[in-house]
Amino acid sequence: MDFNIIRSARAVLHVTSLEASRRFYVDALGFIETYSDSESIYLRGLEEHCHHSLVLKKSEKPALEVISYKVQSEKDLEGLEKLFQSRGLKTKWMEAGTQLALGRALRVQDPAGFPIEFFFKMDKVERYLQRYDLYRGAAIQRIDHFNCAVSDTEKTFEFYKKELGFRCSEYTTTENGKVWAAWIHRKGNVHDVAFMNSEGPRLHHVAFWLSDPMSVIHTCDVLASLGYASSIERGPGRHGLSNAFFLYLRDPDGHRIELYNGDYLTCDPDFEPIRWDLDDPRRQTFWGNAAPDRWFNEASSVLDIQTGEVVVSASPVLEKRKPTFII
Repeated sequence: MDFNIIRSARAVLHVTSLEASRRFYVDALGFIETYSDSESIYLRGLEEHCHHSLVLKKSEKPALEVISYKVQSEKDLEGLEKLFQSRGLKTKWMEAGTQLALGRALRVQDPAGFPIEFFFKMDKVERYLQRYDLYRGAAIQRIDHFNCAVSDTEKTFEFYKKELGFRCSEYTTTENGKVWAAWIHRKGNVHDVAFMNSEGPRLHHVAFWLSDPMSVIHTCDVLASLGYASSIERGPGRHGLSNAFFLYLRDPDGHRIELYNGDYLTCDPDFEPIRWDLDDPRRQTFWGNAAPDRWFNEASSVLDIQTGEVVVSASPVLEKRKPTFII
């Protein structure tokens, strides 16, 4: 391959109120506010040395503008452009200086319709990992992964595996062997992105890493004390898939955020993907707690990289049924 994708790196969400978003993300969850103006807020975790991992942009309607991956070098961007153009997919250059703190970046629309961005350079900032005096709320450490609802999971999974070099850690199949969901990675943990069979393209959630399971419990107490108890959608609990401890939240605009801790390494070259049967109830929650219906059905719209309009969702290729696998 003419490129090397390193990891999931940032998400750009459109929100309707920066004030409401700041109260939720900064005051309650403890993100570090690197920069803000009248149109946007740039946030990062305490562990992160890059300028930001989450951008909140003021807009009339909530949506996902783009999810981004960091690459090994500047030249990797050219190789990625060549690949996507050879497949007849949309590409768009974002020149250095057009996005705060970011160097030249390539935006594409992947085969599932998702707006994806690749970049190499981002401004560096002070890492606050040992600034324990600044820890508050959930004490967000770093971005971990994305979860995407797509209409054709198998097709999307094959593209990312064969064309982009992602490796699979765990996957779910139907009784006839069709891939219903897949967890794939570049950075050597369970996943940088997961794809699930659903109406798509839509963003199910962006996940952020916490230092330990007790941070998840503490977050619930903080949210309740600040009046955000209704923002807790699911959890806390432990996934069967990935073994991770989790908590799902909805921000003031309905975007879903997962707080996540405790998965495992997958970096060994002889690691073999773990297969789950679609009807195994342990996949969803190791303890057996059921998720609310809206957790299965609701997700954020995504935007076209060229027009900025909402990408129209398509019905799933596989027969629709209540999934129990998203992490």
